[in-house]
Amino acid sequence: MTTTPRPHIAVGVTGASGAIYAVRTIAALLEEGCHLEIVFSDYGKRLLMDELGPDAKVDRLQELLEVKYGPHVRNGTFVVHSNKDLGASLASGSHRCRGMVIVPCSMKTLAGVALGLSRSLIERAADVMLKEHRRLVVVPRETPMSLPALRHLVAAAEAGAMILPAMPAFYQKPETIDDLADFVAGKILNGLGFDQHLFAPWKGE
Repeated sequence: MTTTPRPHIAVGVTGASGAIYAVRTIAALLEEGCHLEIVFSDYGKRLLMDELGPDAKVDRLQELLEVKYGPHVRNGTFVVHSNKDLGASLASGSHRCRGMVIVPCSMKTLAGVALGLSRSLIERAADVMLKEHRRLVVVPRETPMSLPALRHLVAAAEAGAMILPAMPAFYQKPETIDDLADFVAGKILNGLGFDQHLFAPWKGE
């Protein structure tokens, strides 16, 4: 009896505000049964604790996800790589990773992706997605945006990335912050090629 291999998805978490978008996306992908290769920048780790509380630490990520989103996050698996480890599997194009999302994406990381700098594992993994023509979803969270940031967004899009700003909609009548996070995470899942069930899509009048 053969089993279908889990889809491998890379997730980069950087220091732009929006930790709730990161954890909701991670939880949703795990609920889909994915195997995630997660990379936190130093400020991405700090972001979790700054925005989600002192117990939101990377080494307690499984516990955090289960408490907040329930047991279905056990449908998938994950491993956390060091952002300094440029020898990790994600740094190679021969590693069969289906796609990647950077959520939230800082302007520093955006610049590194747009310019192909590969200074960190997040940047190198993103470069691999672009050169191998795989899905790369970049979720910037910054306002207002400088002209250099806007140019970097255009450059990343021209290279093949999907630019998916953390801009929740309101037609689904959200009642909580979690509803807003569901919308962004659902859009990210669509961008990575998955059906999403986190919010009801707009169907017209």
